[in-house]
Amino acid sequence: MKKVIYALMLPLVVVSGLVFTNPEIKNETTKKSPQKPLSVAERKAERKKWEATPDGIKYKKWEASPEGKKVLTGAAKIRKHITAFTNMEAVVTSLSLPPGSRLGFGVMARINGDDYIVKFEPEKSQLEQLHSLKVNDKIIIRSHSVSHAPKYSYPIVSCEYVERDSKVIFKRVPRKGGC
Repeated sequence: MKKVIYALMLPLVVVSGLVFTNPEIKNETTKKSPQKPLSVAERKAERKKWEATPDGIKYKKWEASPEGKKVLTGAAKIRKHITAFTNMEAVVTSLSLPPGSRLGFGVMARINGDDYIVKFEPEKSQLEQLHSLKVNDKIIIRSHSVSHAPKYSYPIVSCEYVERDSKVIFKRVPRKGGC
């Protein structure tokens, strides 16, 4: 009986030893090194390749359309405030986002005569103050980014700071652990 157990254990020990010392398995994890940033030429080549895809063609058509030009012009109008992170006066025009939006919590607001989607990433404790906003409220907002998407007819402002009647009602809480 002992000889049978030893006979079964010997191949098990040999196979497990080979598995743990296999250099190919160890090198697989080290081969996945972080990608280095692309050069300008490589980025342009990747962009050209993307523009040839169906999504890229659809985006270029939207960009050239009157609706796309309106959105891009609206984003360009506030770019100076975005890059400098300065105050922008806004008037709340709607408490709901356009139908089919998947941007989370936000409102529609008019800044310098143009309509924008103003989206927030609030903590639960900040929701009550944001829900107190009403149509025609004058607010001061600050943001670091404005974006656009063919799905939406308005530029999208990711709001980081909101003030109403000289009182801060929203300030984005930075994420823990870096980005």
